[in-house]
Amino acid sequence: MLSCTRIGCCPSPLPDSPHIMLSPAVLAAFRQVLGEDRVFADDATCALYAHDETPRHCTPEAVLFPDSHAAVVELVRVACAHRVALTLRGAGSGNVGGAVPSPGSVVVSFECMQRVLEFDPDNRLIVVEAGVVTAEVDRIAREAGLFYPPDPGSSLYSQIGGNLAMNAAGPRAVKYGTTRDYVLGLRAVTGSGDEIRTGCRTTKGVTGLDLTRLLVGSEGTLALITEATLKLLPAPEAVASLRLCYADNRSALDAVGRVMRQPVMPRALEFMDQRAIEAIRPSGAASDLPAGTRALLMVEADGTADGLAQQTDALIAALEGAGCLEIRRAFDAAEIARLWLARKSLSHAIKQFAPLKINEDVVVPVTQLAGFVDFVDALAHTQRLPIVSFGHAGNGNLHVNLMVHPDDAEEMARTRASLDAIMDRVLALGGTLSGEHGIGTEKRRFLDREIDPPTLALMRAIKQQFDPQGLLNPGKLFPDPTH
Repeated sequence: MLSCTRIGCCPSPLPDSPHIMLSPAVLAAFRQVLGEDRVFADDATCALYAHDETPRHCTPEAVLFPDSHAAVVELVRVACAHRVALTLRGAGSGNVGGAVPSPGSVVVSFECMQRVLEFDPDNRLIVVEAGVVTAEVDRIAREAGLFYPPDPGSSLYSQIGGNLAMNAAGPRAVKYGTTRDYVLGLRAVTGSGDEIRTGCRTTKGVTGLDLTRLLVGSEGTLALITEATLKLLPAPEAVASLRLCYADNRSALDAVGRVMRQPVMPRALEFMDQRAIEAIRPSGAASDLPAGTRALLMVEADGTADGLAQQTDALIAALEGAGCLEIRRAFDAAEIARLWLARKSLSHAIKQFAPLKINEDVVVPVTQLAGFVDFVDALAHTQRLPIVSFGHAGNGNLHVNLMVHPDDAEEMARTRASLDAIMDRVLALGGTLSGEHGIGTEKRRFLDREIDPPTLALMRAIKQQFDPQGLLNPGKLFPDPTH
């Protein structure tokens, strides 16, 4: 019944992960608490929920669609009683296998929990269920002159619950931070079926341990988040964009360092390397770049309408210099969209190099970016692999995309060696394995390279307190104990 595939196989579950086939009695128990129309075990439905954005897939035993916090409490209690593993799922837009079912597990999809429970513009907060789409939060906020700063690339379809699980971010993180920075409080259900509330409704509060920040980014291994109280900010009056063309990567990344040392903080600072530019040329998105452009920076600023020109002047002063071939500035929405066309078309364009994209969202100190990109370029040459680098340079968060043919065993061996080398170099430079995508199944084997044994043991102990039977997202985040 299980159907599993990847560059290797399905994730190895944790030792306490149950491996059972659901009996009719267990399905009946789920239907009793959720309703007949919210429990599906047919092949067609299970196949739809067998994967996320990675090539890995594993068919679940059933898919559950709770429609309220109370329903989540009840389904977890049924799972506990029958030792059924639960794979938590938002929109399935993740890149690290976090929503791929573990063998023998049941998927819990939050897509039917899309209620906005409260909108309080005077206190700049909104309370939403886990299935609310990210962009919808921002849309509602903007109707009252506010905005929700986190902007993952999947915001038009990703759900708040998934953003919370992975501590999602996006280009605006350089100025505004990540999802975790906008969560005031949570309502959740632990792996024991206990209801918990964390945080508060105010922007200041130090009562008790900060379980809110612990749950955000825990990848569904500690609790099922059902509701979130989110902080909103006043929307900026105006936005301006800059597009800067450079003769080489080092000139562009040296400019990033200069920008991040001066007082005007851009709200986005994106980098594209030469291979990324090559990828977009066939589509015409690079037709207006000057000859000799081998690196690109996209920079955005926001603020008051009166002060925006001064902000962009300060940014340009830091960005221009050796290797800078052209600077374009835009203030109106249409021209801004034209400038961003190259960056927006990139993810699809790079698929011309190979059918499978392995996207690693590593982070290094900004001062190490240029050297790290040089290392990646050299690795691409020695391993004979197309590797496309782009991303959120202002945070040192680089998306290193290895473009590969999964049916070529020899190429896949070189890919695995390249991933090992990339992760080792990131950590040697004082960086971290993931900036926004998380660990999931895809980076588990690297985790103990970054986190020392005592700290990892403490994390496992916390997991045990929240989820004593190991039912929540088994085989995710934590490496195998024997690894």
